[in-house]
Order: sequence, then structure tokens, then C-alpha cells
Amino acid sequence: MNHSKVNSDYHSPDRKIGWIARRAPGTIFYSRMVLTVMSGALAARRHRYNGDRWIQDSLRILEGLESVGVKFSIENIGSFTSLSSPCVFAGNHMSMLETFILPGIIRSHRKVTFVIKKSLLDYPVFKNIMAAVDPIAVSRTNPRHDLQIVLREGVKRLKNSTSVILFPQPSRSNEFIPSHFNSLGAKLALRAGVPVIPVAIKSDAWGNGKRLKDFGPINPRLPVHFAFGDPITVTGNGKAAQEKIIQFISEKLNQWGVGSRE
Repeated sequence: MNHSKVNSDYHSPDRKIGWIARRAPGTIFYSRMVLTVMSGALAARRHRYNGDRWIQDSLRILEGLESVGVKFSIENIGSFTSLSSPCVFAGNHMSMLETFILPGIIRSHRKVTFVIKKSLLDYPVFKNIMAAVDPIAVSRTNPRHDLQIVLREGVKRLKNSTSVILFPQPSRSNEFIPSHFNSLGAKLALRAGVPVIPVAIKSDAWGNGKRLKDFGPINPRLPVHFAFGDPITVTGNGKAAQEKIIQFISEKLNQWGVGSRE
């Protein structure tokens, strides 16, 4: 997948998968991923990590997953490519996969950053890349304080034409629980006067590990899906927008066979 492919919807092509990749997809993929991250971290330490490099590395990770048989389907990219303003992307969160892949999809069209756990800025090697993309870091220990940080720093980024990706859940999960999906995306969009784009994500092909949560098994039999909803204008107290976001994500996940519960 090259830069030109992220201008439209995308579906992984059929490709021949080697014997070693079929037998040990995680070993092959993580070897490739680690080299990409280490190279990116070195560039970041030298202050040479920019938007183009972020796209490039993100697509390398996508191609690494495809090389071991993982299939991607990315829908409705046009929902945000034609926007005249920045926006807030609010999506469910299954695995580390979306953290790596979303920049390759979105950054080709507009500046973007993440709301992240503060602890990611302490990760060996990876912290250099995250720091280079000017994220909004929250503690996840004090919800009220985190809300203030996201609203204050998020508005700053959006006023500077940088869109914001956030996952309004307490933790990653293979099921979708609407009551655990807070309204932070709608609140930030309302405060900044920009639209919110719901993002439905099925990324359980990259499992959560038992010892190292971020490095779980890679299962090529599970397809990866990203679907972007149409822009939602947030008005009033934001409740109607929040309901639309949850409805879009729930319906897409149900289509893909992902369980959800209240």
C-alpha cells in the first residue's frame, strides 16, 4: 500500500504467503515492526521525524501485517478528505494495531495527532516517535483532570488545523460496550466548533498479549476493518451526536460479527 492508495477505500489484494509466514506470523511481523520503530525512533531523536515519515512508517506496518496474511478493509475515507476544517476522530479501541495504522490513513490528507496514555511517553524506543507527533497525554487516573487536559489541549491543536484521534474507552476490548464509550469526542468537537467523525474498528488480528499486552498473537484468519462515518455536527449538549457515534460503531461491529453489550 503506497501513499496513493490512501486516497480511496482500500481492500488488501490477494497475495501468496510464504511457508514461514504462515507458520510463524507473529515472529515475522514483529521482527519487521521492531526494525521500523527503531529506525523511526532514531529519526525522531535526530529531530527528523515529520508527517511524511509517520505516514511511511504506518504503511510499512500495514504492509508487514499483509505480508503474513492479514487482510484489510478500509471504508469511507472520503468522509474526511473533503472537509474544509480539522475534525475529531472518535473510535473504539481493540488493539495496538489502530495506533500504528490510522496515521497512514489520515495523515496523508490532514495533520493529526492522538490523545494517548501518558505512559506511552515512557515506552522504550517508541516514546521518541510519540513525542515527535505532539500528542495530548492523559494519566487515565483522574477523569476530571484528563477531561480538562483534552479539552484545553485538543482545542489548541484543532485551532492550529491539527485533527485529533481519541479512543473514549477505559481500556482496549474485543467487545463494544456503549456505556463504557464516553462522550469526550463529542465534547471536544463541540468546544472547538468542528465535526466529529465516528470510526468503527475491528483489529483483533493483533491480539493482546498475556505478559506484554501490546505484543500479542497475530492471527491472519481475522480480517481487519476500519470504517469512517460521515461528519457529525455537534450541537446542544452533544447527547444526540454521541448517540449517532455509538450507533454507527455498534452497527458496523455487528456487521463484522463483533459482540457488544450494554
